[in-house]
Amino acid sequence: MTLGIFTGLSTIDIVYDVDEFPKANKKVAARSQSVMVGGPATNAAIAFSHLGGKAALVTAVGSSAIAKLVHGELRKHSIQLVDLSPDFEDPPALSSVCVDRHGNRNVVSANATRIATRAGEVDRNLIEGASIVLVDGHYLENCKTWAAAAHARRTQVILDGGSWKEGTEGLLENVQAAICSADFLPPGCSSRDDVVEYLKSRGVAQIAITDGANPVHFVSGQSSGTLLIPQVEAVDTMGAGDILHGAYCHFAAAGRGFIESLAEAAKIASESCRYAGTREWMKHVQAEPA
Repeated sequence: MTLGIFTGLSTIDIVYDVDEFPKANKKVAARSQSVMVGGPATNAAIAFSHLGGKAALVTAVGSSAIAKLVHGELRKHSIQLVDLSPDFEDPPALSSVCVDRHGNRNVVSANATRIATRAGEVDRNLIEGASIVLVDGHYLENCKTWAAAAHARRTQVILDGGSWKEGTEGLLENVQAAICSADFLPPGCSSRDDVVEYLKSRGVAQIAITDGANPVHFVSGQSSGTLLIPQVEAVDTMGAGDILHGAYCHFAAAGRGFIESLAEAAKIASESCRYAGTREWMKHVQAEPA
């Protein structure tokens, strides 16, 4: 069983299903509501675990009553927690998510900005046993520490580039592969080609730019091209990018190539959009052989 370490954000998501998003100064009645644990690194870790890997999550959770939801979810999916702020007594990061009838979503989140973490040292036993490490850029100094420790052991380090965060350039020196959304725009970049050149100039060897249901643009060494995303009737796109990252790590950790791992992960991420929430897909998508 391969070990993957996922460093970054954990949230508690309060999700509302609505017919349409409310306009300014208006309210709408939700068809349903749910509370679930989310965040890029967390959803990726859970996907990795479901697909047959052993996952460890490095994040800030704390000791509040509501944080027990996170602890319980991680236990359910057999994920080891390395808590960066175990004594934090306020609620962890909360997100309010609206999903419309077309599967589109709006998100308001406190993210990681309000939680102080201790940088500390990495867990050497985890690093020594890991086949792959993913960082999402939240709790940036901790991402840098874990990425540097993994890179020193020649362990694959993957960047989940959801959006640019100040200081990310200092993380890139230890990143082998970056899988970024179309919203990931480093300083001075205004196009996909700009982003690719920026990442290549920082030594990132393998790059993918995702754009929802549109083709994935990739660069791997001297090769480049696009991967078509399997088209499905989307019920909910929430967490699809995170699931793609977790599935990619599953295949890459098992030794599959960059492009093949991307293609297999895209199939799983697309399939997840056929179901509501970020867990329902697991009932329909069985663990994939690596």
